[in-house]
Amino acid sequence: MATGTIISLALYFVVMLGIGLFAYRQTDTNVEGYMLGGRQLGPAVTALSAGASDMSGWMLMGLPGAMYVQGISAGWIAVGLVIGALANYLLVAPRLRVFTEVAKNSITIPDYFENRFADDSRALRIIASVVIVIFFTLYTSSGVVAGGKLFESSFGLSYEVGLYVTAGVVVAYTLIGGFMAVSMTDFVQGCIMFIALVMVPIVVVMELGGLNESVASLKNIDPALFQPFTNADTGEAITFIGVISLASWGIGYFGQPHIIVRFMAIRTVKDVKKARNIGMTWMIVSIIGALMTGLFGLAYVTGNNNSIDPETVFIYLSQILFHPLIGGFLLAAILAAIMSTISSQLLVTSSSLTSDFYQAFLRRNASDTELVIAGRVSVVVVALVAIYLAYDRDSTILELVSNAWAGFGAAFGPLVIFSLFKRNMTRRAALGGMIVGAVTVLIWLYFELGGWMYEIVPGFILSSITIIVLSKFGKPREGVEDTFDAFQQKMKEELH
Repeated sequence: MATGTIISLALYFVVMLGIGLFAYRQTDTNVEGYMLGGRQLGPAVTALSAGASDMSGWMLMGLPGAMYVQGISAGWIAVGLVIGALANYLLVAPRLRVFTEVAKNSITIPDYFENRFADDSRALRIIASVVIVIFFTLYTSSGVVAGGKLFESSFGLSYEVGLYVTAGVVVAYTLIGGFMAVSMTDFVQGCIMFIALVMVPIVVVMELGGLNESVASLKNIDPALFQPFTNADTGEAITFIGVISLASWGIGYFGQPHIIVRFMAIRTVKDVKKARNIGMTWMIVSIIGALMTGLFGLAYVTGNNNSIDPETVFIYLSQILFHPLIGGFLLAAILAAIMSTISSQLLVTSSSLTSDFYQAFLRRNASDTELVIAGRVSVVVVALVAIYLAYDRDSTILELVSNAWAGFGAAFGPLVIFSLFKRNMTRRAALGGMIVGAVTVLIWLYFELGGWMYEIVPGFILSSITIIVLSKFGKPREGVEDTFDAFQQKMKEELH
């Protein structure tokens, strides 16, 4: 590897670890400080942190790879994601920020569910925590897989070494600085990703002789690449159900703990609008860049008579078309995408293990110091399990992400939405909706029904129906409706 590339990557690692140390010195040592940053995130950090933790390695590897293989029909995923992210900012962000504070200053999503519905049985907390641990371990594994592929294809290291290096750096700064370190590194990583996803497709198009020449080259390869309702890889038509299935990725946003926890941590409700404007601009530009990288990358690779793993097209282009120093920066962008998501997922999972298992059932009177230590131990444990799962190289990054995304979207999405808008929602409805959503996704995956419809769709629908039906039988527990009224009153105060 060129010296310039090594220098760029070394500088990146130093900056990430330095941010972790800085956050450690700035953050309160109590549980709220470690797991939620003291609810002091500004709008810019909130927006880019949510975006970077959302997009992960699939933004620079999975999504360009899908575009490379399928053509613009893969763009339906992007359309759904943009709509879903906007709806998340409008419907969930301001309400969740206020309600989690009103509901006994809830720190985690399971904590919020328990306090929102006055669940003294703790069933909501336990099941929500189990869902988080199961699906986030899968999700974290997808990021580690991406890191392994990156180090193998770019650095000449073994896939296994790549797994440990990727996870090791993330674990280091997450252990040191907690939520604030994760959010601050996400902000820097989001900036790096943005620049890279603007730079790479522009340079590729210039190398191909301009936009017209690039499009002509792709049409010569396969005209189906520009047909939105045809999968260029298989030649099969994409039906209306198929479009809905691809675009349905967007509804998963309502239930992603590593994203919506940013809304819980933002400084004030009034900052949500600024965060939305920044976040949506970042997301739209970045997604377009990722799609164009895959599409025009195909023209460049084919024109040079090469054959590559589609999910490594960004890596290939960054090393072929740029000076080693710039190439190192672009590789750092991939690491940024990977690490930003892994760190968020590790922190949310460790928060759940610490607050929702350790403190709730083993050490109710544990001190803040003890809980922070437990959280750090949990980070290491989850990372090791994710590395173990990542040894299976057969699963693609996009496949691993899609499974975890569907699990959270179906189990938590309807529950979060209804909990924020339905005053008389009951504990039984919340529990039933969460279980039905998660089980539907697992059954769909087990019987391999994904070829017909993305599992998040039946999971989300059945979970919603369960919540609506069960809420008609029985009444909310004492104090639940009063808490909802207090939440609405505080919302009015915050907005005025």
